[in-house]
Amino acid sequence: MIHSLSGGVLADNTPKLFAKVEMGGAPCWYLSPFQVEAGDRVLAPFGREGTLAEGTVLKTELCTPQTAPVPMKRARQIERVLSK
Repeated sequence: MIHSLSGGVLADNTPKLFAKVEMGGAPCWYLSPFQVEAGDRVLAPFGREGTLAEGTVLKTELCTPQTAPVPMKRARQIERVLSK
C-alpha cells in the first residue's frame, strides 16, 4: 500500500490471486479469496445475471491491480471451492 505525504492511501499494490476458469465453454477470470489450483472445481457467478455455475480452474496468477487480467472494479469473485 502506498501512502501520500498527507496520510492518505494512493494505491493498494497488494498482489491478488486470479483464476482463469472454464465456465460454460468460455474461459473467464475471477478473483479468488481461496487458494485454488488448476483442475479444481469451483462455484462462481456466470453470465449477465450472475447465476452461480460450476467451472474448472485452468490456471492461476498473482497480479497487482495494475496487472490484473480484468479491471478490479469489474472482477467477480469465486464463491466456493467444490473439490480439489
